[in-house]
Amino acid sequence: MKKMIFTSLAALCFFIAEAQLKTPAPSTTQTIKQDFGLGNIELSYSRPGMKGRKIFGDLVPFGNVWRTGANNATTITFSDAVTIGGKKVAPGKYGLLSIPDKNSWTLIISKQLDVTSPAGYKQENDVARVEVKTMKMGDKMETFTMQFAEVKPTSCELHIMWENTAVALPITTDVDGKVMAQIDQLMNKDNRPYFNAAMYYMDNGKDLNQALAWFDKAVELNPSAFWIHHQRANCLAKLGKKEEAKAAAEKSKELAATAKNDDYVKLNEKLLAELNK
Repeated sequence: MKKMIFTSLAALCFFIAEAQLKTPAPSTTQTIKQDFGLGNIELSYSRPGMKGRKIFGDLVPFGNVWRTGANNATTITFSDAVTIGGKKVAPGKYGLLSIPDKNSWTLIISKQLDVTSPAGYKQENDVARVEVKTMKMGDKMETFTMQFAEVKPTSCELHIMWENTAVALPITTDVDGKVMAQIDQLMNKDNRPYFNAAMYYMDNGKDLNQALAWFDKAVELNPSAFWIHHQRANCLAKLGKKEEAKAAAEKSKELAATAKNDDYVKLNEKLLAELNK
């Protein structure tokens, strides 16, 4: 009897040890988060490998809805509203689906978060639908890969790559309206963001005279801030006020030297050289 109990316990221990065995997933999961506009985009998907197989037109048939990855459904989350294919997409979590074809793909942002096969897809849940051209890559991409590229303040692209095929999904967002609303709101408070507001105006082709007025206020509040003097000099230069720009750059250079900030000393020397041409 004792021998039978011992044998049973040994078998149970062996079963538990086997159950705890962990091996690498055939298609690993990746979650990537990209800062974009004033928020971010998060993408979660599984990455199958080619493993000697022909992919598009075979493993991934042309003309069928694909989960755009392996295992679970691929999801994409927007913290702010974006525009895809001319459609406004509200903040939230969505499914990312695709219909690959030889020369173009249809990329779909769907309310469905659980589509893993064509049978589960319902077109009435589409939020945005975009047709994009395929691009041929010179080198094979062994592992299915997605990444954010061409990231700019108001636009980016989601690149989808596998085998020799790549496609790009353009995504845009409204930044200017939100920033201008913030500026309008914050300029009515005691702690006004003069420097940041002036930088935004100068960098985005808005009223340079207003930007200069805010740089002046920022200098009044922090007269030893060499970086503010430098950007004020840039603004003056853009306004064509060359002599005033030189004086501001010289002041910035002097303050930067006192603060032992060689980077700003060099920036001001470069600006002065351009102004003296």
